[in-house]
Amino acid sequence: MAYQTYSGQAPQTVEQRQVRVRPGYGLRGPRREKHVLTVDELSALSFPVGDDGVVVGVDQQQQPAVMGLFRPSPYEVALVGGMWTAQLIALRAAATGARIAVETGRPQAWAPMAQAAGGGQPCVTIHQVGRLGAQGASVASPVLVVRDLGARPSRSRLSAAPWQTTLTVLPYLGPNASRVLNAADLVGLQRISPQESEIVGRMLSLGPGDVTTLPTLPDNVTLWATRMRRQYVLTNPGEAETQVLGGPRRMD
Repeated sequence: MAYQTYSGQAPQTVEQRQVRVRPGYGLRGPRREKHVLTVDELSALSFPVGDDGVVVGVDQQQQPAVMGLFRPSPYEVALVGGMWTAQLIALRAAATGARIAVETGRPQAWAPMAQAAGGGQPCVTIHQVGRLGAQGASVASPVLVVRDLGARPSRSRLSAAPWQTTLTVLPYLGPNASRVLNAADLVGLQRISPQESEIVGRMLSLGPGDVTTLPTLPDNVTLWATRMRRQYVLTNPGEAETQVLGGPRRMD
């Protein structure tokens, strides 16, 4: 049995051929010569695979749960949960080489994590509320902006930018929760009250099972939801993370 691969051949000029456009696929590529590989030869092929994101725990099948935080377009994440989970995500994002900018009204609670991240490099900066400036995010230097502003976060003054992700932390559902959750591309839900679970279930079109489960979640379990998918994630810190952040906790 043989498989076919393709190698490049110089395309014809515009004068030599008529340019054809396929809707949704752009221009037709140049014609290419065919080459044949046997099954035994396939093992010699290799393809580089880059990082997919930040591992935030394991799913229900005990497989790594990876959050693709940084993208070529602005990305919004909302977490209805505890500061411990937000700090763990920030710490792991910093370990991948990202810069972390924290806008918070409780800087003393973020200081130990900021000092521990980056192996002594200043990769985590803490900013007063409303004092966060442009971060200059790029593909080589992505930025995670953490907004830890309580249950009533104001609108961010920071302009959205490619390779810049905003993580807004809500300790519980406040008056601005619907605005924050509706604007988010990804929503994390930790343990909330039955009343809050009913509200967020309607907002996110959660099933009855999820609505019943949310008030019973352990401190280190989060339901991550997009418009298409739902996934429960168990987050266990490593030894070094425990030394910095302590054990999992829902409230601080």
